[in-house]
Amino acid sequence: MLVFVGLGNPGPDYAFQRHNAGFMAVDRIADQHGFSPWKKKNLSLMSEGRIGTEKVILLKPQSFMNKSGLPVAECIKFYKIEPASVFVFHDELDLGVGRIKVKIGGGHGGHNGLRDIDRHLGQDYWRVRIGIGRPQMPAMDVRNWVLTDFSTDEQSGWLGRMLGAIADEAERLVDGDDGGFMSRVAYLAAPDSKDNQGHKTK
Repeated sequence: MLVFVGLGNPGPDYAFQRHNAGFMAVDRIADQHGFSPWKKKNLSLMSEGRIGTEKVILLKPQSFMNKSGLPVAECIKFYKIEPASVFVFHDELDLGVGRIKVKIGGGHGGHNGLRDIDRHLGQDYWRVRIGIGRPQMPAMDVRNWVLTDFSTDEQSGWLGRMLGAIADEAERLVDGDDGGFMSRVAYLAAPDSKDNQGHKTK
């Protein structure tokens, strides 16, 4: 059994913000792979299903980003799952739009959701980093940037392609092929010059 955690803030006011890219990713996986309806369990929304032959739990902590750790810890304790079977999908400022990186372990890079998960689980879980880039406007603080909505062009452009590719290729994550997952998502969701307008990329 694996757990796919999407990070974000609960409620309609936050639904399309950059900081909610993790919620959006697990929502797309749930829709595309026919998972059960979301239900409230403790401090999370949970959905269950299968990807390939593996049972997967999708989790959206409802305790707000900065307190994501406890809901994840409660889930893996209840199901007796090791941190190495947990994949956390989250926004990443230091990746350009339309880029993705998967790794196990490492630091939180200033991401408050990861910081709190580290506090409860340690660092030996998988991160699926969804690039949102940084604002080009020097006056915009990154804290404000992550709390701005994706534009309608982004939702129908690079973001839509990215979320679709993540769901399409999720079985590669389940099978332990993180390199293949990254390559396929990069190919399917490749940004164009229009996608990078308004962002700093790496």
